[in-house]
Amino acid sequence: MTSTTTTTATRTAPDLPAGPVLVLGATGKSGRRVADRLDALGVAVRRASRTGATRFSWDDESTWGPALDGVAAVYVAYAPDLAVPGAPETVERLAAAAHAAGARRLVLLSGRGETEAQRAEALVAGAFPARTVVRCAFFDQNFSESFLLGPVFDGVLALPAGDVAEPFVDLEDVADVAVAALVDDAHAGQVYELTGPRLLTFADAVAEIAAASGREVAFVPITPDELAAGLRAQGVPDDEIDLVRYLFTEVLDGRGAHLADGVQRALGRAPRDLREFARREAAAWTVTEAS
Repeated sequence: MTSTTTTTATRTAPDLPAGPVLVLGATGKSGRRVADRLDALGVAVRRASRTGATRFSWDDESTWGPALDGVAAVYVAYAPDLAVPGAPETVERLAAAAHAAGARRLVLLSGRGETEAQRAEALVAGAFPARTVVRCAFFDQNFSESFLLGPVFDGVLALPAGDVAEPFVDLEDVADVAVAALVDDAHAGQVYELTGPRLLTFADAVAEIAAASGREVAFVPITPDELAAGLRAQGVPDDEIDLVRYLFTEVLDGRGAHLADGVQRALGRAPRDLREFARREAAAWTVTEAS
């Protein structure tokens, strides 16, 4: 973790990229927010995905060169997770290819407390020294746009998290920091560790969601084996089960139960609170069915 006393250099007006910004994972939770913000700034955006106009696949390196051709900056969100075997080496190769293609800036989305993610950060730094790392706590939006939405609708969130506290971070803050780094050289070489402004247990988070949405939602602590069995019964593939199990048994083991100042350092303001997120996104839990 970088020192919380480090401050980013005094900034002038953003130096908007001379060429397009390549957004990898542009249809994902963070990528689409980054791309939309760049659009709003008048920056040319090259949205890349497996099926989009700009085709990009982590598993097919022949798609990398055309996607990188002529870009000024790259936003890197690796899917499914930097913890999967081989992911650090893969993003290292992508960073080297971006550097060789002449990209000036690169922003890597990373996970807080993840050993393999931080190994990926180090490898990317070797290939692209001016990279910016956006190292994130557990996303608020996992409750509204991802794998925890269904359980919230069902009224029971059963996870092996117990009383572990987490400084949940809003993806709106993540996207704000990523875009700042994509358009301003002042963020080059920085590692921003992003959290929300307070520590909450999953029971606390569920209570905030229940209060904002009017739904009755309970948090029930279970064992990792019970979680895996439940996911397997739902037909979730074993590799996805392994990732979720890793998240809740290693990353969410208390190692992240402290606040960081990445949002303040990058943006000069406080991070958004989960309560603000829950009130803003209440409609996600008030429709009749999860979509």
